[in-house]
Amino acid sequence: MLKKELRAKYKALRNQLSDEDLEEMSLAIANKVLTLPIWEKTYFHIFLPITEHKEVNTEFVLHLLSGKDKEIVISKCDFQSCHLVHFLLTDNTTIKKNEYNIPEPVDGLEVPTNKIDVVFVPLLAFDKTGHRAGYGKGFYDKFLKECKPETIKIGLSYFESEEIIEDVFENDVKLDYCVTPNKVYEF
Repeated sequence: MLKKELRAKYKALRNQLSDEDLEEMSLAIANKVLTLPIWEKTYFHIFLPITEHKEVNTEFVLHLLSGKDKEIVISKCDFQSCHLVHFLLTDNTTIKKNEYNIPEPVDGLEVPTNKIDVVFVPLLAFDKTGHRAGYGKGFYDKFLKECKPETIKIGLSYFESEEIIEDVFENDVKLDYCVTPNKVYEF
C-alpha cells in the first residue's frame, strides 16, 4: 500500500476506537515497552500525543521513564524549517498546544540531538521491514537522521504491521522496534 492510502486507512481505524480502547491499548503498549533492551540508556525522547488524532497515549511510558529516573526529552516544532527543537522535561516545564493541537514545551533547557539515546516515534502505520508512515511532513525523518547511529528508534502503534509500504523514500529512517498492544516487532 502507498503511504497516502495507509494514512487514510489508519486514521479511519483510530477514529473507530473508544476512549476506553485507547487507554487499554496504550497501557498494553507501555507494558510491552518494559520488555525492550533499552533501560541502561539515559536520554529518552518521547512524543506528547495529539489527543484529537487519537495518538497512542504516552503518559504510561512517561511514568515508566520517570520511575526509572531517566532524562526525558520532548520537542517543539519549528514549522519554518520543519525541524524539531528538543527540551528536557522537568517539573517546571510548561506545556501548551500549538495551532495543530500538538502539546509542546513553551521553553526550557535545550537538549542537543546527539545526547538522545532512545526515541519513541509516533506513526500511523508501519511495515514488516521497519518503515513507517507518519503525517507526511518529515519532522521525524529529519530528526532521526540527525541522531547518533546507535540511537534506538521505537515506533508505538495500536495496530499490527502492514506487509510493505510501497513508496518508501531515500530519506525515510527505519525503526529498530515497533511496539503494539500485542507484540514487539524487531527490525
